Amino acid sequence: MTDSQTSAAPKPLEGGTLWLAALVLAAANFVAVLDTTIANVSVPNIAGGLAVSSSQGTYVITSYAVAEAITVPLTGWLAARLGTVRLFIGSMVLFGVFSLLCGMAGSLETLVLFRVLQGLAGGPLMPMSQTLLLRIFPKEKTGAAIGLWSMTTLIAPIMGPILGGVLCDQVSWPWIFWINVPITMLCGYAGWKLLKSQESLRENIRVDAVGLGLLVVWVAALQIMLDEGKNLDWFNSAEIVALTVTAVIGFAAFLIWELTEKNPVVNLRVFRHRGYWASVLTISLAFGSFFGATVLTPQWLQSYMGYTATEAGHATAMSGILAVLVAPLVAQLSTRVDPRPLVFMGVMWLGGVTLYRSFSTTDMGFWQVALPLLFQGVGMPFFFVPLTGLAMASVEPEEMASAAGLMSFMRTLSGAFATSLVTTAWEDKASYNHADLVGSIDPGGTTLRSLQESGMSLDAASNQLNQLLQSQSIMLSTNQIFWLTGISFVVAACAIWLAPRPTRVADTSQAH
Repeated sequence: MTDSQTSAAPKPLEGGTLWLAALVLAAANFVAVLDTTIANVSVPNIAGGLAVSSSQGTYVITSYAVAEAITVPLTGWLAARLGTVRLFIGSMVLFGVFSLLCGMAGSLETLVLFRVLQGLAGGPLMPMSQTLLLRIFPKEKTGAAIGLWSMTTLIAPIMGPILGGVLCDQVSWPWIFWINVPITMLCGYAGWKLLKSQESLRENIRVDAVGLGLLVVWVAALQIMLDEGKNLDWFNSAEIVALTVTAVIGFAAFLIWELTEKNPVVNLRVFRHRGYWASVLTISLAFGSFFGATVLTPQWLQSYMGYTATEAGHATAMSGILAVLVAPLVAQLSTRVDPRPLVFMGVMWLGGVTLYRSFSTTDMGFWQVALPLLFQGVGMPFFFVPLTGLAMASVEPEEMASAAGLMSFMRTLSGAFATSLVTTAWEDKASYNHADLVGSIDPGGTTLRSLQESGMSLDAASNQLNQLLQSQSIMLSTNQIFWLTGISFVVAACAIWLAPRPTRVADTSQAH
């Protein structure tokens, strides 16, 4: 940094202006994180409204997550070219515009297109809101800035399913997107008025266009392959084979280019640190498992357990209550003790609860579903907070920004991939279970005859038996997915021991 840049550094804000600006930045982070979960309970409503299957409806989740993940590595370059405040305000306004268009979409293809654009606009909001919060607060109040940012990051995923459920039940699904519009426009206007004095100097630096292009190609090809595989009969389809080849070649070319490029869009060299790659492996496996189960739960509750979107939202959001309460304790612990046992216990706790959930039955009440999710929340801060600190402590100080961006990219990408894998496996296993149970549900035809003797027609009796069969097939499939997810958590917990004991504490304020 030059002397002129140092002298041009903006002063922190004070008094009421400081807290108004902090609320604007917190609101920006809130809506960006909220949109990763608000659509989870809304998938059945969206699928019904657009006349598509529930598995196709999950494209609304994965398209946003992949687009957001692709933008994160670009945030540093965009901030240098445009200025941090201009990037933040521009992202906020565009996020609102694309939210408006998402609600107006009349087909799944149009909605997915606008969700991609919404994700591209929303990607910089989380890192930029954190960067600007740390800039506007005086050094002695840095803890308050990080605390405010962390609380919105934890509360938004809790509010997402509840808000999504209420809006779908009380109004209609487009409102899960339209609710962003007044917030983003108000925050965009207020943010510019309050933060323009905090603008950073702009630099004319080159972007790694080849690396970015390869990143988009292999990630998009892999995600489309996962989303469309079931519908196109996997590798019996020439399209799926072509997508797989594109993803493999694109990924290999991306690795080679990024490892040899002087200014890569994704700095893969940070993987030379054992503590870092072990942390990224752990968070990718654990977050993918968590997000996959989180997406599956409301679909199962709404489609086969008779829950409304609001009830499914309340049940799903239980996992965040204890997480918010435990987070401050974990933040203190993680700076005083070896973080690896904390991560191990946290991820194993998540795995244990998920394995317990693999014994679910069709006659469970609300609290039998919700209580395991409530207690699952205890493990979330134990895995997320110290794991971020361990990853950042494993890299050189000048690599922290790149390492944080790459970790965020991998976390978001693992959630998107897990969503596709879980929803596909769920339906495939349900079909297999259905075929397996057909011969055992009423082998002698006794139940069918009893139903007919009670006054039912043959068609009505057969239909009732088929509904029972489908319900049990889905329940078995749901339990099988929970079991596999629980095992994935256990593997993730063990992976943390591949990391060496950290020799220093990192400043995790640079993590996105």
